[in-house]
Amino acid sequence: MYKAFFNLTRNPFELTPDPTCFVATRRHNEALAALYYGVRWHKGFVVVTGEVGTGKTMLLRCLLNLLKDSQDIAYAYLFNSRLSTTEFLQYILTDLGLPASGRNKSEMLFDFGKYLIGRGENNQTTVLVVDEAHSLSDDLLEEIRLLSNLETTDTKLLQIVLVGQPELDAKLDSAHLRQLKQRVALRAQLRELDLDEAEEYITQRLQIAGAPAEGLPIFPPDAMLSIHQHSKGLPRLINTICENALIAAYAQQLRQVTPQIVDKVAADFRLNIVHPGVPSPQPGFNGARQQPEAQRETDVLQDLFGITKKPANGNHHGVPPIAAVASKL
Repeated sequence: MYKAFFNLTRNPFELTPDPTCFVATRRHNEALAALYYGVRWHKGFVVVTGEVGTGKTMLLRCLLNLLKDSQDIAYAYLFNSRLSTTEFLQYILTDLGLPASGRNKSEMLFDFGKYLIGRGENNQTTVLVVDEAHSLSDDLLEEIRLLSNLETTDTKLLQIVLVGQPELDAKLDSAHLRQLKQRVALRAQLRELDLDEAEEYITQRLQIAGAPAEGLPIFPPDAMLSIHQHSKGLPRLINTICENALIAAYAQQLRQVTPQIVDKVAADFRLNIVHPGVPSPQPGFNGARQQPEAQRETDVLQDLFGITKKPANGNHHGVPPIAAVASKL
């Protein structure tokens, strides 16, 4: 509706987690590096946590895009964690293309073990990716821990990625899950964007959508400041505010979004209602049992986000192919 008015080629602030719209802040770079490094180097357990709206699912979509480009990687992606242990195994096997219907738990575990061993013998990687992992029951978390026992003398046969809200950290800190916590090799946290990061996020989103580099900015600095204040730096809320602010500006035939428009959008969405927050760990890439080479690998992987981005004009200059990045590992 407003695209032609603002000279855009696509909607810049869609809420769907589209990897082509991924804007890599430092924190997102670190988390993506932790995920990819943990999978590629068979570290076993990788955990990423972050508050609602910090971009966890977008990060997972970027990771899955990277894994799809790797011929030696197979993965099961679980996005609904409210399953029984039997349903959980059935889902994993089905997603990996293994028969699960009519099999009991022991039969499924036997088939899964053979599958992992066969892939391991061929130097292939198998990954279990769990989104919304904070909703996993203790029984399922214990089941996942037991699956991690499938290993050889020198490598883990199943790579496990758990992504969830800060409640996942609290669960892993509980005494009865201490065995699982001790197996986590790499951890990363996503935090809210600061003002500079939020401005960069909005600007890059507009650029991906084809916004002209010259002329008046669609979101001037005072509007950016208001967006950051109302969104608390959460990318999902930034998207919601910006999308609706563009619609409101278009309705008023204004070429720039004003702070007043932003304030009105925030009021309409009741963003001034304060909810008690969950304390988040400090940001960073702080692996338990982290290997000495981890920092070097992280530095190399910082530009991996570029692989998932496809500029609107089709120009891929400067975007490193995965083979080039992998050759540095």
